[in-house]
Amino acid sequence: MRAQFRSRILLILIFLIFAALGIIVRLYFVQIVNGEEYSLKADRQFSANSGGLFDRGSIYFTRKDGSLISAATLSTGFLVAINPQVLADPEAVYRAITDVASTTVSRDAFMSASAKKGQVYIEVAHRLSEEEGRALSAKSIPGVQVLRERWRTYPGGSLAAQTIGIVSYGTGDTLAGRTGLEAIYDGTLSRSEDSLYKNFFAELFSNVGNLLVNAEDAREGDVVTSIEPDVQTRLASNVEKLSIRYSSKESGGIIMDPSTGAIIAIASYPTYDGNNLHSVDPALLGNPFVEHVYEFGSIMKPITMTAGLDAGVITPATAYNDTGCITVNTYKICNWDGKARGTTPMRQVIMQSLNLGASWIADQIGQKKFREYFTGLFGEKTGVDLPNETGALLGNLSKPQQVGYDTAAFGQGIAVTPIQMIRALGAVANDGYMVQPHLASAVRLNSGIERKLDWGEKVRIFSATSTHETIAMMNALNDEILYGGKAKIPTMSVAVKTGTAQLTKQGGGYYDDRFFHSFVGFFPSYNPRFIILLYTNDPKGVQYASETLDVAFLDLVHFLIDYYEVPPDRGFDSAQQ
Repeated sequence: MRAQFRSRILLILIFLIFAALGIIVRLYFVQIVNGEEYSLKADRQFSANSGGLFDRGSIYFTRKDGSLISAATLSTGFLVAINPQVLADPEAVYRAITDVASTTVSRDAFMSASAKKGQVYIEVAHRLSEEEGRALSAKSIPGVQVLRERWRTYPGGSLAAQTIGIVSYGTGDTLAGRTGLEAIYDGTLSRSEDSLYKNFFAELFSNVGNLLVNAEDAREGDVVTSIEPDVQTRLASNVEKLSIRYSSKESGGIIMDPSTGAIIAIASYPTYDGNNLHSVDPALLGNPFVEHVYEFGSIMKPITMTAGLDAGVITPATAYNDTGCITVNTYKICNWDGKARGTTPMRQVIMQSLNLGASWIADQIGQKKFREYFTGLFGEKTGVDLPNETGALLGNLSKPQQVGYDTAAFGQGIAVTPIQMIRALGAVANDGYMVQPHLASAVRLNSGIERKLDWGEKVRIFSATSTHETIAMMNALNDEILYGGKAKIPTMSVAVKTGTAQLTKQGGGYYDDRFFHSFVGFFPSYNPRFIILLYTNDPKGVQYASETLDVAFLDLVHFLIDYYEVPPDRGFDSAQQ
């Protein structure tokens, strides 16, 4: 009996200890973790006319050391509201507000609001700083309320703006994510009114064993991205410089880990500052990497080459007779310079970027097999975590005319998105495996638990042997041709390909003097840490991509090697691995 009594006492003590710990933990979250939140909400309760305090999760960049840098967060300050029925001297009140507030307050709008005697609450100024709000509140002006306010801010300004996205009212009366990651993860970032009062333990112990979740199953929390802020800054600077230098319509770049699909940097120009949307062209709010399609030109040739090698219809030793121009289904196809090369080995198709060589490979593969490769790479959307992703235009590959296959082989006549293009080329870099591009790497729940996002299985498209044979050709292009042979890095293999495509006319056909330039490269070539895709649309005064994009590409390669301390993969005397 005495033993049973002691056991019961012990169980009661254990229960009381756990209960006490639970209360302590709960108090910690109420007073420390969410203390400011409760305080801010309490401030708002003094005004029956004011709405709830805006609340939303954060979006983070991730530095190379794993530390997080805020990309989208909340700023706290004050708003000013007036009661027109109480204001005695609107002119004096307007002066008192503008003497304190650094934000612009329209006099006409203020006077119009003060004349609406039928209303008791009109907001007239927003986003006052802590000091400004307290200074105005200290004046104790009858008919003036100074209330806590919170709003979305983007510490990086224009940094990755089109990818991070914006929060706005849209066409309704609810603040929500409208573009970019703000939109795609709105369910995760949004906060319900009772989110502070949820049972902490229910969140802490729900699915505690499942720390790897699908993106669509992510719960309320903060979004952690794979974007590295210093790399993003460097890429954005290079893209802006080249776009301005050549007066391009648009330019962009993506840096991705080809083995995982994690996007390290993604930048386009022109862009905007998410903190200042008043004068932004609405067309800039979309994301060109998933919403625009382009004919990329000759950076498609490594894919065609790898397909031919993988299908077994060619080997690196195969040669064809290059006549400079051919006619296919009444359409004339020529090399970039129109010159014939005679008997030409496969290596030179990449080295000299020969359209006839790519077309010849397409002929050897055959329409059915060629279509299978290209629809496998481009036939579906990538599923990248950005809204409004569009699909590729592959209509020419469903027609019987051979010319559609011949031109697709060198990147004309079919149009794909930049995110589709880097995913497809990533399969060449990644031993033939295609992965899913993505930006978010994890969600940090309010409990502090971080759940990694699962981005699916990789898909084999090519054999590793076929990709390595293509990579050897791309290495030779970098070491022997690019930048007059000066691009070669003695200690690092780099695989590259340039692309120049003619722009289409609105009524059909192609311009002779307007081009789309693209550039792809990855390193170390046979086990790449990074793949880089650059493009510029309609640059002025230049014809070939090697004239516009090679400098930006090489700068990024050397920056990434130094910044990440990428170890060398070849000796000073070896030409390639």
